[in-house]
Amino acid sequence: MDENRPVKIKIEELVLIFGRKKEKALEMLKQGKSKTEILEATQCTVGVNGASFEIFENEFFVIMGLSGSGKSTLLRCLNRLIEPTAGSIYINGDDITRKTHKELLDVRRTEMSMVFQKFGLLPHRTIIENVAFGLEIRGEDAETRKEKAQNALDTVGLRGFENQFPAQLSGGMQQRVGLARALTNSPEVLLMDEAFSALDPLIKTEMQDELLALQEKLKKTIVFITHDLDEAIKLGERIAIMKDGVIEQIGTAEEILTNPATEYVEAFVKKVDRKTIITAGTLMHDKPTVVRLGKDGPEGTLRKMRATGLDVLPVVNDQGVFMGFVWVKDAVQSAKAQEKTVHRILRTDVPSVTTEVTVEEMLPLISATRSPIAVVDGEEKRLLGIVTQNSLIIEATRFDEQDIQDLKEQANNS
Repeated sequence: MDENRPVKIKIEELVLIFGRKKEKALEMLKQGKSKTEILEATQCTVGVNGASFEIFENEFFVIMGLSGSGKSTLLRCLNRLIEPTAGSIYINGDDITRKTHKELLDVRRTEMSMVFQKFGLLPHRTIIENVAFGLEIRGEDAETRKEKAQNALDTVGLRGFENQFPAQLSGGMQQRVGLARALTNSPEVLLMDEAFSALDPLIKTEMQDELLALQEKLKKTIVFITHDLDEAIKLGERIAIMKDGVIEQIGTAEEILTNPATEYVEAFVKKVDRKTIITAGTLMHDKPTVVRLGKDGPEGTLRKMRATGLDVLPVVNDQGVFMGFVWVKDAVQSAKAQEKTVHRILRTDVPSVTTEVTVEEMLPLISATRSPIAVVDGEEKRLLGIVTQNSLIIEATRFDEQDIQDLKEQANNS
C-alpha cells in the first residue's frame, strides 16, 4: 500500500480501563503488570493497553480479534463514545481527547460517522426518514435533508425503497439503510463495528463486495471491526490483530501470513488459505541472472547456466523488458550449430505476471508448461524477478523442498 498518503488518524499510547480504581490500575499497567494481575488487585479491567498506530487517508483499516480482545472498545474511543483513560487520538492532526463536548459533537457531525452491528432503525419512520434522522437532529431544513438522504440511498442502491418501513426490508437491506444514514453528512471517516456479523453468509458476502465497490468510488477512511479473519483479509488494506487489549500485529494480510509477529498471530492465521493471499511479489527471486538479447549468444548463455546451476534463464532486451526464456537443451544445440544469438531458441509463449497476482491465479499457468513465471512491472514488462515452479508448488501445498524432491522421484519412477 502507498504509505505516502497523509495520516488521517493517529493513536498514541491509548489506554482504556474500566472500573473505579483507574489511577491505581494505570500505574500498575505502567509497571508492566498483566491484565489478570490488575483485575485481581483493583477490580479494574484493561480494555485497551497502550495502542499506538496510524491510519492513512482513504485507507480501509480493519481491527480484528476474538470476543473480549478490545477491538470494539478501541473503535468507540476513536469518537469518544467511550472516554479513554490515557493517551491521545488525532483526527487530521487535531487531538480530539482534548475537545469539549460541544466541539466533539461537531467532529461527530462533520468528520466521522458510525455503523453498528445492530441497525438501530426507527420502526415507525420510513426509510428516507431514518436516513435523514441525523440531519434532522442537526437542524437542517426538510428539503436539504430529503436531498442528502436520497443521494445516500442512491449510493447504497436503495432507490425505490424510500417510503417503505424497516420491517419490510431484509437484514442486508436494513444494513444498507444504516450505511446510508452514516453517509448523509459526507463523513471523512467511517467507523464500522461488526457491521455485517448479524447477516447470513450469502448476504454478508454481498455486502462486503458492495462496500468494497463503494469504497472504490467514495474513497473514505474506513475503520472496520470484525472477529472474522476471512472478512478482515478480504476487506482490509491493513489489519490490526488484537488480544486482551493489546495490538499484537499490524500489517497487510500478506505480511501477517508470511511473517506473524507473535505465536498468537501465527496460531490465528494457521488455517487461512494462503493461496488466495500470497502474491508473486512475495515469492519471486529478484535480480535473477538474465540473458541479454543481442549481447549474449548461446555460449554465453551456457556459461551463465553453469555458473547458476539453472537449466532455464529469462531473456531481456536492452531496456530490461522481458522477452521470454531460453532452455539449456536448446542452448546446447544452438552452440553446436555455431549460432551467434539466442533469437531462434527464444521461447516467447511463456507466462508472465505482475507482483500482485496470487498463487491461486498463478497455478493454472504452470499446468501445461515447465516454465518458470516471469514477474514484470505492468505494461512496460520490465523484468522484476522469477517465480520458480518449485516455490509455487511449495507455497500451494505447504510442502518443503524435500517433499517436492520426493514427489519428483516418485513421478520419474512411475
